[in-house]
Amino acid sequence: MDAAQNPNSKPIAYWLFACCGLVYIMIIVGAITRLTDSGLSMVEWRPLMGTLPPLSEEEWSRVFNLYKQSPEYQKQNFWMNIHDFKNIFFWEWFHRFLGRMIGLAYALPLLFFWVKKMIPPGYKLKLLAGLLLGGLQGLMGWYMVKSGLTDMPDVSHYRLAAHLSLAFLIVAVLLWLGLSLRPTNKRPNSALYTHGIIVLGAYILTMFWGAYTAGLDAGLVYNEHFPKMSEHWLPGDINQYTPFWINLFETHGGVQFTHRWLAIGTAIITLSFWLRAVLMKNNFPAINALAIVIIAQVGLGIATLFSKVHLPIAVMHQAGAVLILMLLIISLKKLKP
Repeated sequence: MDAAQNPNSKPIAYWLFACCGLVYIMIIVGAITRLTDSGLSMVEWRPLMGTLPPLSEEEWSRVFNLYKQSPEYQKQNFWMNIHDFKNIFFWEWFHRFLGRMIGLAYALPLLFFWVKKMIPPGYKLKLLAGLLLGGLQGLMGWYMVKSGLTDMPDVSHYRLAAHLSLAFLIVAVLLWLGLSLRPTNKRPNSALYTHGIIVLGAYILTMFWGAYTAGLDAGLVYNEHFPKMSEHWLPGDINQYTPFWINLFETHGGVQFTHRWLAIGTAIITLSFWLRAVLMKNNFPAINALAIVIIAQVGLGIATLFSKVHLPIAVMHQAGAVLILMLLIISLKKLKP
């Protein structure tokens, strides 16, 4: 029996979709945490005891004193009092709390389905892989935070990119597995599927450089012009390091320049994917929505730049990136031969 026809598949699929939605929310909260400079406010890693926030003034004083020993406080936020500290502490605590709740929302139903022998054949290891990815994400989050607790009050943009990429991978895996367990109106087409894989590859590269841009705060420079950068086509620091390619990973202008043009290229490839589906009379709601959202995403990216990373616009830009991935996964699932 096909897994999608298994009577137990429906509740498992809806559970996976719900977990996918929770991870989507988690990514948005993560964006707010980063954009409010809250990510380094919790300098302890307490997987169990850290579930609850400080519940007494004595505990607040303790965690604030720990924060005072961090590079971020000593070099950047030395003006803060405990009231200011509580504001940034909230977002990092909530981000970690939501991660714990997602872990429970995944692990407990998985245990139930396993004990009740409801999991279709071939899906036990796949669902366990989802649990493993969630655990790795928690470890990667702390590994990222640790990079900002040593000398400089900034996390490694490479570790931030790895943390964000793993979150996107979890969204893709949960959505793909959920779709695999539900009957769908397939539209198989090898040519379009291959085209969609190319779109996915371009999207992944763009997402990586978007994470680098976020990690380096590279969106706070070259805010006056688009597509030019300060009245020039190339940023001023594009030749800061030798060999040249290092600048595309390390300098603010080089990273932002790469993200800009990868985004434009990805948008063009995505629209060509949609247009090809239309001409082949094989378009459907998900692929039509993908074309609309990719255009909106480019607009949000430009707006984020001109607004100097205004919080609501920047958060919508990151939310749009996840939505593009989800629409692309749905489209690939329908087109897969």
